[in-house]
Amino acid sequence: MALFVHLFVVLLFVVLAVVFWRSKGAALIAGYNTASEEERLQTDENKLCRFMSKLMLALAGCWLVAASSELFHNTGLLWTGIALFLVVIVAGLIYANTGNRFEKDQ
Repeated sequence: MALFVHLFVVLLFVVLAVVFWRSKGAALIAGYNTASEEERLQTDENKLCRFMSKLMLALAGCWLVAASSELFHNTGLLWTGIALFLVVIVAGLIYANTGNRFEKDQ
């Protein structure tokens, strides 16, 4: 049963990745959906969505490692997947919030 829950989480991240890849899920991005209209006009929505798509795929991969712990009955894989998940989140936050990467080219 736990394997199905893990696989559902992986599927959820993959579905979100597809939605973001098609540039349809910008309203789901915290910070972007609460930004003022002026800030949104300065943001390249396609770049932001593509980044979020890649982030969701990376998170799905990390969770797949955690899910494999159920198949192989190895708790080490669970902790490795969770650790990778946290590392990807922190790295993604740092990348997204430094360097003005998502500003529109003037």
